[in-house]
Amino acid sequence: MLVAENGKPGEVYNIGGGRELENLELTNLILREFKYGDEWIEFVPDRKGHDLRYSVDISKARDELGYEPKLSFTEGIKETIDWYRENRNWWEPLRV
Repeated sequence: MLVAENGKPGEVYNIGGGRELENLELTNLILREFKYGDEWIEFVPDRKGHDLRYSVDISKARDELGYEPKLSFTEGIKETIDWYRENRNWWEPLRV
């Protein structure tokens, strides 16, 4: 709503958690929520054209619109996982 109400038409605003973390750190956060250990991680070779870094820069949204994440990234991941746990009837029919 912040972008819809206060953003400039045609501009792009990245909305994110405001924190960078490595894929392995994210994987471990998710595994901990499910009470799984790192033995569930399988390392595979990088694919051709592999991006070395994925990042969302929220500085424009913060500077121009006053955006700040309301939750930490860790809290947001936990809430997202909880939502999917509580709403299986929404996503399970979509599984292929």
